[in-house]
Amino acid sequence: MQLDNYDLQLLRVLQENGRISNQDLADRINLTPSPCLRRLHALEESSLITGYRAMLDAKKLGLSLTALILISMDQHTPERLNNFEARIVEIPEVLECLLITGQDADYQLKVVVKDMDAYQELLLNRITRIEGVTGVRSSFVLRKAVDKTALPI
Repeated sequence: MQLDNYDLQLLRVLQENGRISNQDLADRINLTPSPCLRRLHALEESSLITGYRAMLDAKKLGLSLTALILISMDQHTPERLNNFEARIVEIPEVLECLLITGQDADYQLKVVVKDMDAYQELLLNRITRIEGVTGVRSSFVLRKAVDKTALPI
């Protein structure tokens, strides 16, 4: 899909406020509402826009501990990796799972839990019990210096 300046502006505005009305969106990008809505539908149908979400405050929900976990696997076969990913996606505390290179690990997980006791339960009773996991290294987030979801377009 070829994106022009109007499409890029539309995407920037939506990343700031996914609940903006079509009229306000059209005003912000200097289009009338009908062509603005057509562009929006085209971006959604092309799967460039993958969804709309509410951003929640984890601490206000009692989820005050964020950890980054490096996972090492015993084998690098498609079956082993697919099994790990299928199991990890079922764990609601896992916010992100990345297959990585350049480390002594195969995956990096971002998890959020209530406290250290909840982290211990997650790690020892669920993550390390997944077949193929041979090593785990954890780091704990002290502060979010940058916390963005918007892509630099």
